[in-house]
Amino acid sequence: MPYSDRPLTYPTSQKVDVVDDYHGTKVSDHYRWLEDPDFDLTKAWLEAQNQVTFQYLNEIPVREKIKQRLTQLWDYEKYSIPFKEGNRYFYFKNDGLQNQSVLYTLTSLDAEPRLLLDPNKLSEDGTVALSGIAICEDGNLMAYGLSSSGSDWQEWKVRDVETGEDRRDCLKWIKFSGADWTHDNQGFFYSRYDEPNEKTKFEDANYFQKLFYHRIGTLQEEDILIYDRPDRKEWGFSGGVSEDGKYLIISVWQGTDPKNLIFYKDLTNPDAEVIELINEFEASYSFIDNDDSVFWFRTDLDAPRGSLIAIDINNPSRDNWQEIIPQAEEVLEGVGLLNDRFVADYLKDAHTQIKIFDLNGAYVREVELPGIGSAGGFGGKRHDRETFYSYTSFTTPATIYHYDMVSGESTLFRQPNVDLNPDDYETKQIFYSSKDGTKVPMFITHKKGLQLDGNNPTYLYGYGGFNVSLTPSFSVSQLVWMELGGVLAIANLRGGGEYGEDWHQAGTKLKKQNVFDDFIGAAEWLIANGYTSPAKLAIAGGSNGGLLVGACMTQRPDLFAAALPSVGVMDMLRFHKFTIGWAWCSEYGSADNPEEFEALYAYSPLHNLKSGTAYPATMITTADRDDRVVPAHSFKFAAALQAAHAGSEPVLIRIETKAGHGAGKPTAKIIEEAADKWAFLVRTLDVS
Repeated sequence: MPYSDRPLTYPTSQKVDVVDDYHGTKVSDHYRWLEDPDFDLTKAWLEAQNQVTFQYLNEIPVREKIKQRLTQLWDYEKYSIPFKEGNRYFYFKNDGLQNQSVLYTLTSLDAEPRLLLDPNKLSEDGTVALSGIAICEDGNLMAYGLSSSGSDWQEWKVRDVETGEDRRDCLKWIKFSGADWTHDNQGFFYSRYDEPNEKTKFEDANYFQKLFYHRIGTLQEEDILIYDRPDRKEWGFSGGVSEDGKYLIISVWQGTDPKNLIFYKDLTNPDAEVIELINEFEASYSFIDNDDSVFWFRTDLDAPRGSLIAIDINNPSRDNWQEIIPQAEEVLEGVGLLNDRFVADYLKDAHTQIKIFDLNGAYVREVELPGIGSAGGFGGKRHDRETFYSYTSFTTPATIYHYDMVSGESTLFRQPNVDLNPDDYETKQIFYSSKDGTKVPMFITHKKGLQLDGNNPTYLYGYGGFNVSLTPSFSVSQLVWMELGGVLAIANLRGGGEYGEDWHQAGTKLKKQNVFDDFIGAAEWLIANGYTSPAKLAIAGGSNGGLLVGACMTQRPDLFAAALPSVGVMDMLRFHKFTIGWAWCSEYGSADNPEEFEALYAYSPLHNLKSGTAYPATMITTADRDDRVVPAHSFKFAAALQAAHAGSEPVLIRIETKAGHGAGKPTAKIIEEAADKWAFLVRTLDVS
């Protein structure tokens, strides 16, 4: 009998007697010991779990064929959008199966490109990734950040663009920060934390970020402290230099709440103080550009779907603020400034619209996109007459266009060559009713000619949080699923940003259950409309989406045949005690608050498993070096699920090594994980 058909014997997960008192409610935490990744018992448990999981996966006959097809399809050239600094262009390229994309530079678009940085040479297994770059004003120096094994911790260095050689500069303990140069090309601003405890740096909470200026050629100890707030441990700082070089704009953030503050510093005056322009957390403000003392911001103040305003810093009282582009029916995602025109990026029912306005806010034109999909780019400087953008959909790989800001004409710049005929597939967008009657959009993509007989293997994916919008995008992995005959369904749940800040807030804190109701409603719609049945339906999501899957499979185990929660937040009572978890309290609430505790406890996946229940076939995925959502969430959930599960379907946990939350993951690891995921579903959903 194949291993995958035999009853599984799971590793022993020792229960300990740990009980916490939350406002008079006693809550057991039997697997607290799994929070310590360096504990010998934890290490042995991880190894034993992976042994069970990979033995199961290895015996699924189609797994190797799926991996071969993924590898074959993945092997095409991928380009990023080119951008310009000084007299040079820069872009990334991946030849196909390279673990990390390579950075090139060239002096004109038809010149011979020169390799500037190849992250694949920084480690044998591709687990060192480029996590950020910043080119100085004249294009001759590049600051760049590196991340190892998927960690959020970054180390930044400086490279001479002309010679390709690194300078002596080396900056450490950087997290949640980019870099931005002063216009004299002498240094850059960045944010960092104090040096952490080496042994516990992947678990300890991150507080007290500080904004520094680093002058090229000096030691990090000599960096100039620009701004910190010892009285506000949760504040973080993002420093950016205005295009005219005159101002440092400081965005002050507090957790993942989109509301922020705006401070600035006059860079033309060495003795200038940091000025608080907006000093209340009441809305989000994104600095666009300035015309001398007039600053332009995209904001959701009194405009939950976004507007563009102007503030004169010489006359900053709110009475004098001007609205340039008022709120529209669509969500204003962002604004750029090119050819003295505002390029406004809108989201209409979860797909992109690009509109152009003059500096007074008068409508000029809409950019004609190839179809209903996602477009991004439109970067550059205020007086640039050309720019580039990328367009993608569920069946269109990212294609780059050159856009003439004067004529409004798009021309094809780079088109990838993928073994795919888009005409073989169709995408539709439907709107279904959630439990409370709210209309929720969902994209459904599959091969043409699909029979609506309720018998199609269906992969339902969602996120529903942190103002994140799920828009159409191409994925080789998802294409392989559809080649297998699968249906791909992407639900745009509340908690996301698809309809602005009101839509986001409708899925947060005490309203978080709306998100799960939306996802369950999507599943019920797919079943009611003949796409699939509970025996053929799998749900998936990562991070906040992993929480989504964990909550829905514990609330409605009857509705799904398979569940794939990835790097999920599963312990809603203790998430805020690790790394940057405290920052999510603006989204979820906190167990320290009695009312919010009740809401969290009611849906926390770890705490809502019921012994003796037959749960869907489950493969939890996480990574040993995830310092965003620490892997203890997945470890504890897997141990508790295996103990509670009364069915015959497998409950597995796949623990990736030398990887983190997902950013910078090598291509080889991405392909292996995708092959395991589809093989698991092929067996579970009985895909022929």
